[in-house]
Amino acid sequence: MKKEDCFYLGKIIKKYSFKGEVLAKLDTDEPDIYENLDAIFVDLRNNLIPFFIESSQLHKSELLRIKFEEVDTEADADAIMKSDLYLPLATLPKLEGDQFYFHEVIGFAIEDVNFGHVGTITGINDSTAQALFEIDRDGLEILIPMNDEFIVKVDRDNKTIIVETPEGLIDLYLE
Repeated sequence: MKKEDCFYLGKIIKKYSFKGEVLAKLDTDEPDIYENLDAIFVDLRNNLIPFFIESSQLHKSELLRIKFEEVDTEADADAIMKSDLYLPLATLPKLEGDQFYFHEVIGFAIEDVNFGHVGTITGINDSTAQALFEIDRDGLEILIPMNDEFIVKVDRDNKTIIVETPEGLIDLYLE
């Protein structure tokens, strides 16, 4: 399994018990849908290694308490501490309408209702308070906030996202 075939689910942040249980912070708005996983990929020295899950449950709403098979001691847990967790893209539930996963819209065109064709989405910057579409317009980078009020329609068939941005936002990049 390669990283590009997977999505980042979260990170193991601390040990929970002396029996090898760990707590993982999940990078999701809906942690409860990942409560009953059978297996997960753990990134160990840049290799995705499958770990089978004996049991898991939500802990304080945003953390997932996990007991992996064959991780039975504190030393075993220490060996996977701070590791990133991944799942295959195929396990993601299908989103409909104007909801989308970040990875799925890379390569989509962005059209603005007033401006017209803006460019192609090359990435999503979610390191800021507001996630941003990173758009390439003939070598020029344009950033548009991923604001529900700006997104008019996600057209999966034509690989296009139609937005209506505040007047002048796109022009700021073109001057």
